[in-house]
Amino acid sequence: MISSCPICNIQVLTVELEQHANSHFEDDDQLQRDMELAHQMALAESNTDIMNGPEHCTGSFTRDSNAQGASSSHTGYSHHYGEVLDQQISCLVRAQIPSKVQEVEGGIMSLLMSCLESEGGSSTSMISGYIDHHQSLSSEDKGWGCGWRNIQMMSSHLLKQRPEAREVLFGGSGFVPDIPSLQRWLEIAWDKNFDTIGSNHFHNKVYGAKKWIGTTECATLFRSFGLRSRIVDFDSTESSGLQNKNGKHGVSQVRGPMDKFLIKNNPPKSSSELCREDAEIMRGRQVLVDWVWNYFASERSDRFTTPHVTVSNKTPLYFQHQGHSRTIVGIQKKTGYRGSHDQYTLLILDPGHRTADLERTLRSKKGWQSLVKRGVHTLRKPQYQVCYVDSGIANSEEMEQLETIDSILVRF
Repeated sequence: MISSCPICNIQVLTVELEQHANSHFEDDDQLQRDMELAHQMALAESNTDIMNGPEHCTGSFTRDSNAQGASSSHTGYSHHYGEVLDQQISCLVRAQIPSKVQEVEGGIMSLLMSCLESEGGSSTSMISGYIDHHQSLSSEDKGWGCGWRNIQMMSSHLLKQRPEAREVLFGGSGFVPDIPSLQRWLEIAWDKNFDTIGSNHFHNKVYGAKKWIGTTECATLFRSFGLRSRIVDFDSTESSGLQNKNGKHGVSQVRGPMDKFLIKNNPPKSSSELCREDAEIMRGRQVLVDWVWNYFASERSDRFTTPHVTVSNKTPLYFQHQGHSRTIVGIQKKTGYRGSHDQYTLLILDPGHRTADLERTLRSKKGWQSLVKRGVHTLRKPQYQVCYVDSGIANSEEMEQLETIDSILVRF
């Protein structure tokens, strides 16, 4: 038989009711936690008809070490925690709102493919499949929302191109949620113990905040649905010499959202330091574009291939650098003549651009290069990060490993 606790209203087995009720007077902190859980359970149960938005799915249930320790103070705490989290997810699935996106007849990538093919010559391009362009809006997220917009762009690709991802992403809704809904999903990922370091950085709260996010949060969000999202660091700075737990270079734990990209006001550098830095940047450019080319070329689609353009089965790349993030949807290579090096150009969708401008220039084949193409000479930052999603869904054992967000470190 089930009874309700007279202190916190949580339902417990009748035979355990006395022990549970007494525990409230033994631990004031536990009482506060139980009251918060009871409030959240009541909220989820009493608002089944509320569909106005994710603000009704309130609360963060991150299980810190104190909460985990307290769970042993009375039977069923973890079970109740799981029930509350499930109800929170169910509430969000019902309440989340689709993101507003301008529909482009024929699709952005089809238009881009046509433009690239029309260039002809010695060029060869590798591009990803379907993707919607999500632009930042001055009334919503101008100046801080680029990371969320890139997540939306990657989500649009996954929902269209990956059936297994469509089944699990955002509760199987089949659409890309708006930024507030994504913020709630990120909080739930933290509540599932994904990226505890990043969660602590944000104090477990991101809903409604105009805070920059980065590849860490992108990977965390997708991993919480069982997707195999990965991060690669391209770094020429001394701080990149982090070691993993085995003492080997090459894998580093990501320490937070854009931490190293927000360091400003560095002291002036000497001329020799500047020369050395320029040389490192030059090497880094080639390392980065080589990696991007090999990434897209590693899984070529058997369909939608033209003489100058090949569609890749790989996802677009969330592309992070100091102060901004964009989405890499492909790369173009022009073969060098008479021993000269091949020339690479990244193909990028920028959330800071208007979708209408992209469509207009791509459709007319006039001026689109200035919006989409970014030559290697523009890659002058000492540090970059990319995030992508491998195919398949993680099993339960792999999910535990995915909770810790690490990265592959490429030094140059």
